[in-house]
Amino acid sequence: MLDIELGAVQERFADLVWENEPVPSGDLVKICEKELNWKKPTTYTVLRKLCEKGLLQNVDGIVTSQISREEFYSAKSEQIVDDSYRGSLPAFVAAFVSKKGLTADEAEEIQRMIDAYRKEV
Repeated sequence: MLDIELGAVQERFADLVWENEPVPSGDLVKICEKELNWKKPTTYTVLRKLCEKGLLQNVDGIVTSQISREEFYSAKSEQIVDDSYRGSLPAFVAAFVSKKGLTADEAEEIQRMIDAYRKEV
């Protein structure tokens, strides 16, 4: 089971992997030095932790993801709805738009998504 509980820094690191995969671990160290101002040990520590969580893998020095960025953020969104809104998507949407509102274009786009994913009951 994937542990999707990531801190902001771990999430940024995962994004760098998704943007560059497959990436040799040595190149990942250079990317993290440039993008995050990290030293080599920090990169390998975070990489090890995300491998343990089941998000990434490091096989023969090549780092890749175990799941796609889309799968990760979908699972994270589902967990937020489950944990904060008792699994109620309408309650989540209401909370999200209550202060901001929706533009006509946003409402139309959401309606198209609802129509595309509507389950027949």
